[in-house]
Amino acid sequence: MAADSLINWSLLALAAPGWGGVLLQGFLHSVEIAVGGYALGLLLGVGGAFGKLYGGPVLRDLLECYTTIVRAVPELVLILLLYYAGTDLLNQFLGAMGIGTVDISGLAAGIFVIGVVQGAYSTEVLRGAIKAVPPGQIEAARAYGMSPTKVLRRITLPAMLPYAIPGLANLWLIATKDTALLAVVGFSELTLVTRQAAGTTKAYLLFFCAAGALYLALTLVSNLLIGIIERHARRGFAEQR
Repeated sequence: MAADSLINWSLLALAAPGWGGVLLQGFLHSVEIAVGGYALGLLLGVGGAFGKLYGGPVLRDLLECYTTIVRAVPELVLILLLYYAGTDLLNQFLGAMGIGTVDISGLAAGIFVIGVVQGAYSTEVLRGAIKAVPPGQIEAARAYGMSPTKVLRRITLPAMLPYAIPGLANLWLIATKDTALLAVVGFSELTLVTRQAAGTTKAYLLFFCAAGALYLALTLVSNLLIGIIERHARRGFAEQR
């Protein structure tokens, strides 16, 4: 019997009773969380990297605790802790301020959780990239009378990008996979809706292969864009063999 006859491809139809539309909606939710969480993590990483390098001893110690704890605790545990305990603490704080409790959307909570996790790793990636910039370039800029802001904008950031992009690219791909962990808190991202579709139809092979294909497509497109960004950032740098 042909393999096609064993698979009911109509289950992937975009319209009901097919589940294709549901899978694509879950995939878009996953991308939204990954983009939002990655952007938040990048902001936290920039602040954390400069704080570790140029901040005072108290700030450096606090950031060291943050990056160490987040990197030490499994991400699933962090997601459960931040999602449930974080929401409860926020509502307790709002209640103490005389403000009613709020119902935090799953999207916002997912972005926050992924962002906090990404921020710890981004901090170390960016810190290492900044330290890789030849100090002579920064000293030369200061000798020409550039302000610290100009040194940062014209020298430090452009020079650090080629060193940071490989690590940041890996973190982006990790963020796209970490969205699957949000299924444990009931957010309707790709993994959860795939499990629901497979459980309802019993077509486990079809739906999980379809989900894998969507994740693979996202990775391939991401690699293409990352390659373009990396080539642009390395303009003027000597090619390494």
